[in-house]
Amino acid sequence: MKNLPSPFRWLSLIAMLWAMPHLAIAQNWPTKPVRLVASFPPGTPGDVIARLIQPALQTVWSQPVIVENKPGAGGNLAAGEVAQSKDEHTLLVGPDTVLTINPHLYKRLGFDLRTSLKPVTYFASFNQVLVCNPATEIVSLQKFSQLPASRTYASGGAGTPSHMTMEMLQSTLGTKLTHVPYRGPGPAALDIMGGNVDCGFIVASVVLPHIQSGRLRAIAVSGKERSALLPAVPTVAESGHPGFDATFFETLMAPAGLPAPVVERIQRDVRTALQTTAIRSRLAEMDLRVEANSSQDALSRSREDFAKWGTIAQKTKLQLD
Repeated sequence: MKNLPSPFRWLSLIAMLWAMPHLAIAQNWPTKPVRLVASFPPGTPGDVIARLIQPALQTVWSQPVIVENKPGAGGNLAAGEVAQSKDEHTLLVGPDTVLTINPHLYKRLGFDLRTSLKPVTYFASFNQVLVCNPATEIVSLQKFSQLPASRTYASGGAGTPSHMTMEMLQSTLGTKLTHVPYRGPGPAALDIMGGNVDCGFIVASVVLPHIQSGRLRAIAVSGKERSALLPAVPTVAESGHPGFDATFFETLMAPAGLPAPVVERIQRDVRTALQTTAIRSRLAEMDLRVEANSSQDALSRSREDFAKWGTIAQKTKLQLD
């Protein structure tokens, strides 16, 4: 700094003075237990990820990390609690749909999801798998496209990834089946297996064992790439619909007012926890791909997907309140 011209020395000094309190904020956080509020039931991908990284975060933060499940309203119950919290120790765990889909479907929440919450990081990406009861005639996407409106499909709930993926597919195919929403992907998969519903897009981690056992028939994968655990199952894009991509992300979100240095620290600590071999292996078993991206990258992708899902919501005239 001694060799810099005088104006630059002052600028450098100002920058250092500005950074010091912000660094102190991040270093001193957390000062009490941290709550991770999961927006979907136990056993769903976000909940599993939160519990897998919980021990590592407790160690690095020297505070208890408590995972609480608060499912309902497509993730809005948990999102509302976190978004309206003044506590810098309450974070939200759930699919990116809270920021990319829900704002299009829920207009009367009393708060703005996109301005009240911000993504800290994407934990991992995941796909939906179109599965059908093996007793049906649905053996391909072409057969699916021929189903009449009287046939049914299950989802993990209105506005959830499974519902919106099917709406995207139906918009692409020009079909319209009868929607049967459930409280989570597990119950939806059970009723497909039981023959009460014909088919549905269900998160891969939930249906993998049932596909392997033959209790469900896998027709197509929603994302851009095939699943490493279902290599014989084509993507929707490969099945004659280029450009189709319904990739989702389990996400860590925070109240919009959480200071940037704290957000950056949380993101770094979560990324470190997700890089451990044991956790990566466990997530791979669930067909979850680790992302651990920066908050800025997560925000950028969420804006792109917000626009994409807005088009689907508008085409299908979906509104849930």
